Amino acid sequence: MTAATRTALRARIDAFTFHGESRPALRDVTLSVTPGSLTAVLGGSGSGKSTLGKLLAAWLRAGPAGEFRGSLELDGTRLDFHGAPDDPRINPAEWSRRVAFVPQDAASMLSTVRATVAEELAFGLELRATPRADMLRAVERTAARTGLSGLLDRDPATLSGGELRRLAVGCAVIAEPDMLILDEPMASLDAAGSARIEELIRGLCATGTGVVLLSQAADRLAGEAMHWTVLDAGTVTAAGVPAQLIGSAALEHAGVLVPGVLRPEAAAVPGQAPAPPAAPGPGPARLEPGLELRGVGFGYSQDQRRGTGPRQRVLRDVDLAVRPGEIIAVTGPNGAGKSTLLRHFNGLLRPTEGDVQVCGRSIAGVPVGTVAASVGLLFQHPRDQLFERTVLREAAFGLRQLFGKAEAEDRARAALAGVGLSAAAGAVHPAELSASQQRLLALATVLAREPAVLALDEPTVGLDRHGLERLGRAVEAAAARGTAVVMVTHDLSYARATAHRILELDGGCLREL
Repeated sequence: MTAATRTALRARIDAFTFHGESRPALRDVTLSVTPGSLTAVLGGSGSGKSTLGKLLAAWLRAGPAGEFRGSLELDGTRLDFHGAPDDPRINPAEWSRRVAFVPQDAASMLSTVRATVAEELAFGLELRATPRADMLRAVERTAARTGLSGLLDRDPATLSGGELRRLAVGCAVIAEPDMLILDEPMASLDAAGSARIEELIRGLCATGTGVVLLSQAADRLAGEAMHWTVLDAGTVTAAGVPAQLIGSAALEHAGVLVPGVLRPEAAAVPGQAPAPPAAPGPGPARLEPGLELRGVGFGYSQDQRRGTGPRQRVLRDVDLAVRPGEIIAVTGPNGAGKSTLLRHFNGLLRPTEGDVQVCGRSIAGVPVGTVAASVGLLFQHPRDQLFERTVLREAAFGLRQLFGKAEAEDRARAALAGVGLSAAAGAVHPAELSASQQRLLALATVLAREPAVLALDEPTVGLDRHGLERLGRAVEAAAARGTAVVMVTHDLSYARATAHRILELDGGCLREL
């Protein structure tokens, strides 16, 4: 068997069931990946893609994580699992030398103990006792390949979502694994970052690395794959080359996004852009914007851990007015300060110059908890705002004090219904939801308060077609109630279909596109 035809990684999953669950998360799934190949596993939210990726990478292991029946084979060495106590045990440290994995939540694979991007890239090599000179060369080479060369001295905690994703990919590829598994690698990336990662993946395949792409979108990179496997409800519903599957009912049913680059008529946008809200009438209450920024400037201290040193300017003399019922999209390159801008709306960050006004009143000096009653913020990483024991308790948190017990539950259930999570309301823990469902739950917690201002940070990330439709309906319903909506997004097709205005933040300044 030649190097070109031998199997680098093969999985046969008869069933994998998490402890405490009665239904398998994966069943009747097979996958073979050869050296130098690009394989795409496509599916919607909850289809089992992330579980499959973690199983292949030994992030989930038979026994500790759940019951596994099937086999894993790596370069001819096959391990058979029967769901029994004497099943083989995988050493995750050894397995990770051959098979690298970048999870959907890119930040979760970082050490969090390193002070700079360079140190984070080097961390895995340090653990393997790589000679220092070799390690420094590898860091420089990997930084160049991932577009991080100018960020090597930055604290990873100060990176944008897209920059963190490129760092996570860099940490995975720096040791040159035989196999690379990427879960939603394009999430939160701007156009330049996406092009950089695409180029990196093509280069890895050209040098013999087998790459598995786990994605909810049949996008440009997936279109270059040699083989597609479609997952739906934990099982394979279709498999073949892209040309065979691009128009299939299996993709449609699974909720896979099919951008216009592959099939224009299936572009994942929820209808046409809504008409702009009516011009304000003569009444005083309608003259004021829901949200207004006047000459806002802001900069981070260079030493983020101590809050000292000269400030790095992020926002410069920003003016912004958002009327009730208006939907505004803000785009711009990774690291431009879009998330920083949103955090000024509710006082999580305070401007060094200028003023922020909500419903005609300055929030200067107003506690964040007070401002939160009028400004709902959806974080870029939804887990940052989820902490309750059940989905319903999460959506209802804080509502009882505002509206009373009965209305609080009614609001929570209505918000969950609006994002398609009614079935999970009772006994499901938020941590048990898929990443996209967690994003929709975080959105529901914000919508339940019916705030005057709704600020959404990358709300489309990780959402399949069904999730995008729910997001679109929820945003349009909020705007119809008179909510001023600002969303940060790199998804320009979604922005054009949803927003009344699109603004770009670059160089600290906003301009209209």
